[in-house]
Amino acid sequence: MVKTVFKTLAMTTGLSGAILLTGISSQAFAMTPFQANYQFSYNGKNMGSATRTLSKSGNNWTYVFAAKAGGIASATETSRFTFNNGKIGSSSFSRSSKILVHNNTMSINFNPSSKSINTRKDDEKRSFAWRADVLDELNAELQIREDLKNGGLKSNYYLADAKEVEGRKFVRQGSETVSTKYGSFNTIKVVMKHSKPGRETIFWLAPKLDYLPVKVSHVDKKTSYGLLLTDYKGASN
Repeated sequence: MVKTVFKTLAMTTGLSGAILLTGISSQAFAMTPFQANYQFSYNGKNMGSATRTLSKSGNNWTYVFAAKAGGIASATETSRFTFNNGKIGSSSFSRSSKILVHNNTMSINFNPSSKSINTRKDDEKRSFAWRADVLDELNAELQIREDLKNGGLKSNYYLADAKEVEGRKFVRQGSETVSTKYGSFNTIKVVMKHSKPGRETIFWLAPKLDYLPVKVSHVDKKTSYGLLLTDYKGASN
């Protein structure tokens, strides 16, 4: 369960359709480093904390998501990429998780020279055909935020994970005010569509904080888990 929670909460993936920003004004920032801290909850109970950190060296960017649930479990995801003309170029992605004494690892390497995307989950390896626009579960969030700042989104965002490369669709469901320990924010509410009934993932993106997700909620039938912002260091207006 905890492994699934961490994977879901790390994802803030693609959005569908022409999501317009009517009614929410914001100065557009170029992508800049930041750090955001969250409270992590399961079925409405506080289980631990999580952090998103974006850093750069030249045009080499690193995005890290780290979460802990007491002394029971921990997970870290790292995305490395370049950024040119508003578009992310994926380089690599890795995930490591620990639940009690059980460890799991997963990695993705994006190889434009060999025109392939290679994945490995524990001892299982797979290879997929190259697409220049394929993202991973972490940097997809950043690409969406950049697209939102430029006024429109793609109908699909292609994401790679250990088993496949597939298009993801999201739908806007209006705007809401979200209250957090860091303050209250006007947000764009976006829902990720799942093929399985009873499953729903919602993201609340705050233009004032450079479209940072200030809240994430995932419901899977009778279970729910989420993230809520507690602290932020980065661009704002």
